[in-house]
Amino acid sequence: MVTTKEMISVARGERKADLLLKNGQIVNVLSGEIYPGNVAVYKDRIVGVGDYEAEETVDLNGMYVCPGFIDSHVHIESSMLSPTQFTLATLPRGVTTVIADPHEIANVLGVAGIKYMLDATAKLPQNIFFMLPSCVPATSMETSGASLGAKDLKPLLRNARVLGLAEVMNFPSVLAKDEDVLNKLKTAHGKLIDGHCPALSGKDLSAYIASGPCTEHECTKLDEAKEKLRLGMKILIREGSAAKNLEALIPLINSGNVRGFCFCTDDTHPKELSQGYMDKVLAKAVAGGLDPLHAVQIATINAAEHYGLKHLGAIAPGYIADLVVVDDLHNFGVEKVFKSGKLVADKGKVVFKPTVVRKAAVKSTINIKPLKIDDIRVKAKDRYINVIELVPGQIETVKAKTEVTAEDGFAVSDSNRDLLKLLVIERHNASGRIGIGFVRGFGLKKGAMASSVAHDSHNIIVVGVTDEDILSAVRQVNALKGGMVVVAGGLVLGELPLPIGGLMSEEPLESVVEKFDKLEAAAKEIGCAVHSPFGVLSFLALPVIPELKLTDKGLVDVSQFKIIDLFK
Repeated sequence: MVTTKEMISVARGERKADLLLKNGQIVNVLSGEIYPGNVAVYKDRIVGVGDYEAEETVDLNGMYVCPGFIDSHVHIESSMLSPTQFTLATLPRGVTTVIADPHEIANVLGVAGIKYMLDATAKLPQNIFFMLPSCVPATSMETSGASLGAKDLKPLLRNARVLGLAEVMNFPSVLAKDEDVLNKLKTAHGKLIDGHCPALSGKDLSAYIASGPCTEHECTKLDEAKEKLRLGMKILIREGSAAKNLEALIPLINSGNVRGFCFCTDDTHPKELSQGYMDKVLAKAVAGGLDPLHAVQIATINAAEHYGLKHLGAIAPGYIADLVVVDDLHNFGVEKVFKSGKLVADKGKVVFKPTVVRKAAVKSTINIKPLKIDDIRVKAKDRYINVIELVPGQIETVKAKTEVTAEDGFAVSDSNRDLLKLLVIERHNASGRIGIGFVRGFGLKKGAMASSVAHDSHNIIVVGVTDEDILSAVRQVNALKGGMVVVAGGLVLGELPLPIGGLMSEEPLESVVEKFDKLEAAAKEIGCAVHSPFGVLSFLALPVIPELKLTDKGLVDVSQFKIIDLFK
């Protein structure tokens, strides 16, 4: 830790700096300028900009020096990488700080899952701050591995890296003045509260904001973002894997309101992560017409100031020396990354040895009863059934009715009609509870696909043509202690083990991408016609996205917010 006396001495030039980044183009997000200069660093702090002597000098040859990039809202678990591997993948992309919401692992392990994420990120050379999950479980119509109330969250708020309460998704309960939700908001009083209120408008929006939430990452349309910006919400422009809103929202940004925006990814899947992270978001923003300086402000100082990270997000004396050197302000090719004054990545490669936190508790989260064929059969009680119909390119579905295909009195899959059996199996308490439905749109001709990633409660979800392959797929997920699999004829055609909470791998990004590619190729081999099939599959269990979904408790009609019968 640098002392004030040391800072003064080095800043005045009375003693040498540790590091001098020489001949750079400084991107000053405070003054709104770009100009040539040198950046002097002592220990973990920037001490000055100008002519200094230093123990080590790095000539940047005119490259641009930016503050470290910040992702203002991300679920690390969605990368399918452990926290360590996430840092190894994202730090070379210039992201020195993330605001993470451990919502996914909290739905599996509760407080223990949050503590794991805190422990696993404590010694990494990346600032990883947390917002506490506000909706565990997301609804009462599914079984999660935990339930978190205000009393569970309160002790965690004392942690210095916990900044507040994460996305308050249950805005109907806020408006209804539900006591449980209001208690969580009260508990977080004095801390930041993130919002999540898609399409909310008018007086209801004002009421929601008045209750505490002050950010929104769900804006998909210009008018929606404008209204929320006017009412004081910080707009977190989302550009992730499942949702891409940057292009639609760029026209709203101008020099007068630019400080009202941040960038976030929300969910970034491994393959996309291998192709870029915040560097890619910045490049897309500039290509879409955003001023490069505004883009860097949105990716740095805006998030730092909003989340109260006082010494992050800018290049000025006293700020933490989290710095990114890029070749230009159009492609944002990251050449070097400095974290707290130390070089941590050079030309896309990390130059440090990571610490790895291993906890046995996060690897024993698949608890299911042994399954038999009879457990997953459903009698054909009527001529017609309710069917989940996929919408291409969307996580929303359509509620439809179709004639049942029956064999020996049981409703079965019919690949000729693209009608496939879909199951959600409770995997936290070995209750044996199974939700059974049918889905149209996957196109499978044989085999089955299963996964322990199923938003938000992350029970095992499986779709397949035959009951035998459905059972084989589920048993393989169980054998892996979590993961994604494709089977056909009882043979495993592809698999991705996710032993950490049934959500994350311990392997490096490159290995996860390789296995994920093989998994998707195997899905295609059995006839799957859906883009990102496991992503689509995971959202079929989320009972807050219209119109029809399936949980371990049964079919959920989201418009009515109730469980309905398969045959009515």
